[in-house]
Parts: sequence; C-alpha cells; structure tokens
Amino acid sequence: MIEFFFDCSSPWTYIAFRNIQPLAAGLGETIRWRPVLVGGIFNSVNKGIYAAREDMNSPKNRYTLKDVQDNAREAGLKIAFPPKVFPVNSVKAMRGCLWIAQDAAAGPHYLEFIEATFAAYFTREEDISQDEVLAAICRQAGIDADAFLAGIAQADIKDQLKANTDEAIQRGAFGSPTFFVGDDMYFGNDRLALVRSAVLRSKAKA
Repeated sequence: MIEFFFDCSSPWTYIAFRNIQPLAAGLGETIRWRPVLVGGIFNSVNKGIYAAREDMNSPKNRYTLKDVQDNAREAGLKIAFPPKVFPVNSVKAMRGCLWIAQDAAAGPHYLEFIEATFAAYFTREEDISQDEVLAAICRQAGIDADAFLAGIAQADIKDQLKANTDEAIQRGAFGSPTFFVGDDMYFGNDRLALVRSAVLRSKAKA
C-alpha cells in the first residue's frame, strides 16, 4: 500500500495526485488517501517555508515556478496561482475529503471531488475556502452539497484531520505531497520513481 498524505492547496500535490494513480495501477498497488492540513505541518516543523516565499522574484523561486509549469505540462495539467488567494485556507476542503470517504453515498465520488477541488483552485482560480465554491464542486462531483457542508462541521471530522496532520508530522513529514511505503517516506512529485522502487522492493520481499 502507498500512503499519500496530501493537501489540495499545493500545486505539487495536484501534479502528484495525477501521477501517482497510473503508477499505482501499473504496480497493482492500492493508495491510501490521507488528507492533512499542510499549514499545520508548516507551523509545526517547517516555518522557514514562509520566509522562503517572501521574495518570489528570487532566482530559486523563479525557477520553482517554471518547474511547476514544466511538470504540470508533463502531467497534462494547466496550473495558475490565484493571486488573491495563494496560499489558500484549505481546512474545509480537507475536512470534506475525510467526510466523503466515510459517507456511503458520497464515497464513490471521492477522487472526483479531489480532482474537482484541485481544478477549481489551480485552473479556475476559485477560492476553495468558501462554502459556495465547495458546494459547486460537490454538485459537479455528484455529492449532496448540503450534507457535505453539515458533515465538515462535525467534531469527529475535525478531529480526524488534526490526527492525520499530527501523524504525518510524527512520521517525519514537512510538507505535501508526502508518500509512505511501509516506513519509508518520500516527499514530492519528483520522488515518484523512488516510490515505485520501494513498492517493487516490498513486493519482492513478500
């Protein structure tokens, strides 16, 4: 099993979300989707990320923006950075991922919701922190929007998102996307080849 700790506010995570699915399918491997709040991870163990983003015109950050676009193109994606809402508060969207996973009616639309949330933010530049935007995403994905908005306010859903985030931190995560194959951790879309190798090693030992 590949564990995928993710937050829909990250462009690299959108790219990895697209790329991990065919990789896992080709290996005959399942993915365990683990929603987290990446801001909580940053605030706990990676506060330097905020200072690093202050000058987006630095040589490194200019290259990073180019790198995102190059990798997005390879994944068949178009990614924009919403100027008014980057970074975005993704807590409701990530709680939504947890609620959908446990709701019998919404569950079959899980990946559709994640894809639609990424697209709303990074393609259409919509503010996914807003209830009306999330409700529209639900309708697009075939999910009852009223049930969704009620569900993400439940205490157990809030607690589960915090628990996932805390677990990721405890296991060594410092951002999104973070993958685990057993106890082996890999960070970033550009580590998918190593994820593949780790799965193959695991299968060879089984």
